[in-house]
Amino acid sequence: MTTDTTILQINALRKQYAAGPEVLKGIDISLGCGEFLTVIGPSGAGKSTLLRCINGLVEASSGSCKLKNSEVLGLHGAAIRRVRRRIGMIFQSYALVDRLTVMENVLSGRLGYTGFWQSWRRKFPQADINRAFELLERVGLDGFENRRADRLSGGQRQRVGIARALLQSPELLLVDEPTASLDPKTARQIMRLLRELAKESNLGVIANLHDVELARMFSDRIVGLRDGTVVFEGKPNQLENSVLSTIYGEESWSTDGEQDDEQS
Repeated sequence: MTTDTTILQINALRKQYAAGPEVLKGIDISLGCGEFLTVIGPSGAGKSTLLRCINGLVEASSGSCKLKNSEVLGLHGAAIRRVRRRIGMIFQSYALVDRLTVMENVLSGRLGYTGFWQSWRRKFPQADINRAFELLERVGLDGFENRRADRLSGGQRQRVGIARALLQSPELLLVDEPTASLDPKTARQIMRLLRELAKESNLGVIANLHDVELARMFSDRIVGLRDGTVVFEGKPNQLENSVLSTIYGEESWSTDGEQDDEQS
């Protein structure tokens, strides 16, 4: 049920590609302002397709997806571009332009608000530049503004992606596997940063994760997908081993059990 604090309401969302199986089979999800929700599930469960349906990169087959009571599905052209201004996206592959500087990559987050000639000439309002400097400092990249993107580490590239998304001043943040290419320490730092920034800006966040422990550590709520269906929705402390088996299939999720197997 939609409330005044609901930023996103998804109902009966379905997606079927031509000549293929149904990828999403009637998804119902709500998201509150300032809430950090993670979506977990095996490869092929529909996690990335879900995010792409929300921001219009993939056209849903049916259902409803409302961003603050404004229907997102079925929009095209200028209408979908206006919606995308309100939705920040952070990609697993970072989606940076390697030959551009950190600052230029961050400022690209304002392209939806800047006229064609200004964007082409890379002329941005001073207020946007000032805000970009603030965000770079906040994500730990103070002094990196003139460094080319291809000279950054994976963790630094992801921080640039976060700053770029936040420069849009979005209401909703979609995050697709933000830690997949990072070492464990950097992955925790990125997740902690995302959660802190979301709370500071009262952003609703949906993050796809493969790492169950990161989902437990940083989520307000977790949704488990399997074969395009929601098979779990609850708090991190409800994600017990039996639930993981429902999401991923039968497996020994006990650390003690793994040790016993190694010793036998």
